[in-house]
Order: sequence, then C-alpha cells, then structure tokens
Amino acid sequence: MNKKMKTVTFSYDDGVTQDIRLIELLNKYGLKCTFNINSELLGKKDIFDYGEKKITHFKLEPEDVKSVYEGHEVAVHTLTHPNLTGLTDEEIIRQVEKDRLNLSEMVGYEVIGMAYPCGGVNNDDRTAKIIKENTGVKYCRTITCTSNFDPQNNLYRFNPSVYHLNFDTLMELGQKFVALEAKTPQIFYIWGHSYEMDYAPDYWNRLEDFFKLISNKSDIFYGTNKEVLL
Repeated sequence: MNKKMKTVTFSYDDGVTQDIRLIELLNKYGLKCTFNINSELLGKKDIFDYGEKKITHFKLEPEDVKSVYEGHEVAVHTLTHPNLTGLTDEEIIRQVEKDRLNLSEMVGYEVIGMAYPCGGVNNDDRTAKIIKENTGVKYCRTITCTSNFDPQNNLYRFNPSVYHLNFDTLMELGQKFVALEAKTPQIFYIWGHSYEMDYAPDYWNRLEDFFKLISNKSDIFYGTNKEVLL
C-alpha cells in the first residue's frame, strides 16, 4: 500500500493510436496512466483539421486494447462519447455500464474508473448520482482543472489539476510539486488526449520535459487513477 504523501497520476481519453507512443514515454519514466475508452468507437478512423495540419484520430482495434494498455489502467469513456447531461437516466446507465462491461471483457479485469466525455459542461450532480447508484464505476474525472493538489471528497466529480497542453502551468505546477514537503496527502492529476501532441512539432518534446521533471522522485508515488484515488 502507498504510504507516500505525494502522488502523481495521468488520465488520457479516446483510445487513439498516439497512445502507443505516449505509453512508451510513460514507461520510460516509470509513470502510470489511466486510459478512458469508447468501446463502440474502437476501430474508427477520423482526420481532424488543425489549422493547415491534418491530425489522425484513429481508434485502436478492440483486439489490441489489452496488450497496448498493459501495465496501465483502462477506464470508461462511454460507448459513443455523448454529453451525458442531456440524456435520459436510462441512456446514461446504458452508455456507462455497457462500456464498462465491454472494456472489462477486453482487458480481463473489472473496469471501475471513468472520465466524462465531451468538452464544456460535461457533468452535473444528477449524472454523477445516476452513475454512482446504477453502475459499477467507482470514480469519474471531469475536465475542470483546479491548478492545485488538494484531495477531493467527491470521487464522482473529481477535478484534475491541469490540462497537459497548458505547458507553462504544467511545468510551474510540476516544479512546485517536486519541491513540496507534504505533511498531508497531495495529488497531482494531469489529463489530456495523446493525439493533441501532434498539433505542433515540439509538443512531444515538451511533454517529455515534464516527464523528466516529475519522475523518479523518492517521495512521490506514481500510480493509475485507481491506485491513487481508491
């Protein structure tokens, strides 16, 4: 069991092929991540226009999920990525629990984590209550960043510390966290999408710079969302 006061965890969404490169970097630095996947969108291939650049958004094939994410955690992102706040109770339960069961069968262990899909306001108290009372999910991550490391009581609307493309804030918080002499539990939680690293030529290098900064510290526990939150 982790006895350290400081913990670092990562959360990446969508289950895209860029996750393979991300996992290579995470493993290089001994970091752990939770990957949130839409089981009914696996195998789908899209192209995103980012200015004049085209970015691939290719989902992994279902048969590759177990091997690609070995050593990390797979979690729910709903079946088809809808904004749950606009759905009926029954459809929220179906989108979440069916995805959870699909993914559990793929990876060979019980999936219990989740990240809410969609940008903007993608969660509320009603949705969280429905998920808590009607599914096997034990925690849900939002996209509302806190810019701090304070523990939170509501695991069904858990806010991350920082979005990974906010590089200045990411590095600033990283330096602060490394220097922190924690007397109480502190969680540094980073989220994003790996395909976003292809937006600019230096993004992968900048993310690796952060990995170098935050990794291999004797007073920090590096775990998946499940290991850190539960």
